[in-house]
Amino acid sequence: MAAEQMADAGGGPPARPLDAIDRDILRMLQTDGRASIRSVAERVHVSRANAYARINRLIDDGVIRGFSARVDHERAGQGASAYITLKIVQNSWRTVRERLQELPGAAHIALVSGDFDVLLLVHTADNRALRELVLTKIQSMPEVLSTRTLLVFEETDLDSAGSPQAPQSPQPPQSPQSPQEL
Repeated sequence: MAAEQMADAGGGPPARPLDAIDRDILRMLQTDGRASIRSVAERVHVSRANAYARINRLIDDGVIRGFSARVDHERAGQGASAYITLKIVQNSWRTVRERLQELPGAAHIALVSGDFDVLLLVHTADNRALRELVLTKIQSMPEVLSTRTLLVFEETDLDSAGSPQAPQSPQPPQSPQSPQEL
């Protein structure tokens, strides 16, 4: 694999193997990214200092890429969702990816194998905005040969265990941990 491809594919030093405690921490943070260090430590049966160090190592190693909120797109004013498949000009992936990332409502972009090259998930206010996005923004890209739009009628987010995630009531943000709590 060429150096440029390795760097693009997340190359770099190989990741350290994860042990059972690391995997438990990841599952817990995937379920509740706002969990306090104290609660993580208690749930995985390690000291707060150990939990803090492990989470920081997982972040530094690139295993944890960030923390985010799961959004109910319909309640957030994005009532239309769709997966859009794209066939693109050979060797244009990086250019297409950069342009797709700039699209309003783009939520997920994947280079895939099969009958099409790119799978794009978008959320828009309504079908009119979706139509505008596909017909004027995506199909106008010279590297895009064709598209197919698959409307999403219903979706369910899955937690790390693969079961449906029940809606949770909002909670106030956790206060930052002081050094004494670590």
